[in-house]
Amino acid sequence: MSGGLHELSAVAQLAALRTGDVSSRELTEHYLGRIEKLDGELGAFATVTPDLALEEAAGADRRIARGEWSPLLGLPSGIKDLYPAAGVRTTFGSAALAEFRPPADSWTAGLLRQAGAVLVGKTTTAEFGATCYTDNDVTGRPAVTPYDLTRYASGSSGGAAAAVAAGLLPLAHAGDGAGSTRTPAATCHLVGVKPSRGLVSSSVPPTSPTSTTIEGPIARTVEDAALLLDVLAHPWSGDPDGWRADGSFADAVGRPPARRRIAVWTDPGFGDVRRHPEVVRAVERTAGLLQELGHEVREVKIPAACDDPVRLALRTHFAASVHAAVRSLVPPGRRGLLRPYTRYLWAEGEALSGAALFAAHRVLAQYASAFETALASFDVALTPVTNGPPVPLGYFEAGGVTGIADTMLAWSAPTPWANWTGRPAVSLPSHLDGDGLPYGVQLVGRRRDDASLLALAAQLERSAPWNDVHPSCWDD
Repeated sequence: MSGGLHELSAVAQLAALRTGDVSSRELTEHYLGRIEKLDGELGAFATVTPDLALEEAAGADRRIARGEWSPLLGLPSGIKDLYPAAGVRTTFGSAALAEFRPPADSWTAGLLRQAGAVLVGKTTTAEFGATCYTDNDVTGRPAVTPYDLTRYASGSSGGAAAAVAAGLLPLAHAGDGAGSTRTPAATCHLVGVKPSRGLVSSSVPPTSPTSTTIEGPIARTVEDAALLLDVLAHPWSGDPDGWRADGSFADAVGRPPARRRIAVWTDPGFGDVRRHPEVVRAVERTAGLLQELGHEVREVKIPAACDDPVRLALRTHFAASVHAAVRSLVPPGRRGLLRPYTRYLWAEGEALSGAALFAAHRVLAQYASAFETALASFDVALTPVTNGPPVPLGYFEAGGVTGIADTMLAWSAPTPWANWTGRPAVSLPSHLDGDGLPYGVQLVGRRRDDASLLALAAQLERSAPWNDVHPSCWDD
């Protein structure tokens, strides 16, 4: 087997590895070649590890020849650069940590390696995951969507999404604290999954009982996403929120879902920001498909707006998170290397009192409660992922650091509520507009009902496949 190996899904690549139609070395060399050729323009990788990848591929080939098998054995993959991999440069998107090599894997990196994944590198992220665009001073270039190299691949998992969309990886590990898996998936015409709280454990410092971040897959198909989620969905025994699903997600996506009751809205929920017409088109198109498939779809008013108190509370939460990360990871003498927005959040976090932080979390709990109450009689919510297409480079910083938070929320306000409720959410491709820019939709399910949500997503994919749409670099 040769040629466009990246055209195969991750599931198909694993089948070819198992039957011997392709070797892990051949597959890994194919992806390393594409990274070398294309990533200079995409900014998908912070670190590429060709020697390690080829060594791991050789080991995978030996295991396969002995008849051994594990879920990702021999499959090239990448780890988001917010998550340590033992001995591999892990920068957290920060020039202050440009040469940091952790001594141990994060929990999820360990799961990926135990499953036999071949690590080809660390995908680019925003500094400490603080922004919904991926630009940092480690690589010196932003991660861009392969559909338009002048526009961001969103963030903070922008590198992961750019890599999968351009055929530099078959699938990728990502993380989502307020939409950071789903918005990159939407800008790159991909599937992005934020699992229910506790399904995937994080071991990245600093951890917090109020953390909203959870790791998950970015992939081209729902089946591929389910494959990776099955590997990640093994919480560590000390996780107070940890739980395990009944059965595998890979099996769930092959079954038709039960009839679902679905709430739908298109309001971005941010001040007087108007609904973007292509976003409305995406949601209405998907709502129509769901009705044709026999589901009950009902338009409702957005349960809660991202108003001034919520915006302030979100900014307080992220200032506290960034402050904790910087304090625990960055030596004082290197904090001058932080990007301006990170320094701004650090200063806000430094001035925060415990009372102010608790007050912010109380506002966000009430915000989440409004969604829980309004959706109590529904199985799923269908909403936008973003309020518009991928945005041009420099868009979020045009008003200076004090305006970045609100500019980001005006574009990405549809996503954070799913993090605060702990519900599972999946971003699915919808369509490309007349300029060839991607749009996505978001499905949000009941807590710990991830399998049913993925089954619904897979049913949508079968009814209106999106995997035949690729950026121009796909055939390079």
